[in-house]
Amino acid sequence: MAVSANAALKRLESALDFLESAVERRLEGTLEVASLENELHRLGTDRSRLAQSLDAAEARTARLEEANNEVSRRLIAAMESIRSVLDRQQGL
Repeated sequence: MAVSANAALKRLESALDFLESAVERRLEGTLEVASLENELHRLGTDRSRLAQSLDAAEARTARLEEANNEVSRRLIAAMESIRSVLDRQQGL
C-alpha cells in the first residue's frame, strides 16, 4: 500500500502542479485582456481627440477659403476700377 500511496501522492502533486500552471496562465490572460482593454480605451480617447481636432481644422480651412474668395473678389473689383480709370485717362 505504501507504493500505491506514494504513486497517488505523486499523481496528486502532478495534478496540483498542472492546476496551478493553468490558474497562472488564466491570470496572465486576464491581465493581458485588461491591458488590451485599457489600450483600446486610450486609443478610443485619442481617436476622439483627433476627430475633434480634424473638425476644427476643417472649419478653419473653410473660413480661410471664404476669406480667400472674398479677397479675390475685392482684388478683381479693384483691378477693374483701376483699368476703368486708366481707360478714361487715356481717352482724355
